[in-house]
Amino acid sequence: MSDPRPHIGEPLALDLLNTNWMSGGEVQDLLADVGGLRAWLQSNGLEQSCRADESTRAALVQARAAVLHAVADGAVDELNAVLEHGRVRRSLTATGPREDPDVPERQWRPAWLAAADLLRMLADAPGRIKQCAHEHCVLWFYDSSKNGTRRWHSMTTCGNRAKAARHYAASRGSGEAAKRN
Repeated sequence: MSDPRPHIGEPLALDLLNTNWMSGGEVQDLLADVGGLRAWLQSNGLEQSCRADESTRAALVQARAAVLHAVADGAVDELNAVLEHGRVRRSLTATGPREDPDVPERQWRPAWLAAADLLRMLADAPGRIKQCAHEHCVLWFYDSSKNGTRRWHSMTTCGNRAKAARHYAASRGSGEAAKRN
């Protein structure tokens, strides 16, 4: 199964949130089955280090909810519960310092990696984590624009839809005004 999502390539935590998206007026869920999990793992280069099975899928769905509650509501308990499944192991190697994720329960590895990625983004620039401003979009993105004012996950989809809606409303409004005169 290839990844059917309309927006991929965000940092891992946001890419996990984007396993839910709108299509045909309904929310789609890539993690509804193990096939979708496999596609997500492949899209994020995790297929070699993480199993695509039901226990991994369930852990990842739990992590997705935790990440969403953390970014949307500021809730921390669920995210901390996911983070309890692993840690960062630091070591010194011949080539210098090294940090490796240590997640003993293998099914929690992708969930833990996504939660840890959210911590990194929150430490670096929490204001750059944004949900698309289009009223019918549920996608998230990391705003990498120079001035931090990006509003849509994609200018070619949601941005153009918003501009077209504004144009339609403005042209309809001026047409109504002309009829009244």
